[in-house]
Amino acid sequence: MEKLAFTFDGGAPGDGTRAACIVGVLASGNLEVLIEPQASTRACTIEVNTAAHGFRAIWQAVMEDFFARHPVGGMRISINDAGATPAIVSLRLDQAIEAYLRAGPA
Repeated sequence: MEKLAFTFDGGAPGDGTRAACIVGVLASGNLEVLIEPQASTRACTIEVNTAAHGFRAIWQAVMEDFFARHPVGGMRISINDAGATPAIVSLRLDQAIEAYLRAGPA
């Protein structure tokens, strides 16, 4: 497994009161995304555990695109990947952020 970490600053600050949210299934060619609140920060930290080695530049591009579309802060995103394509990663991240924001406070 390769472990990658990304941090994006300047997102909307989180209040730390939202419930954690998990979407997806870790299976062949797919991934799961866990979003957890981080109080009093404008940062969005993303940790990726992937079975596919050597694709940091692609992960960086996908994460930059996600943050450009969803400038969120106050959260930690954990991704467990089993070889999903960049399009599936983007789709699952969109699904996760929508579910997280819709769920409201814990």
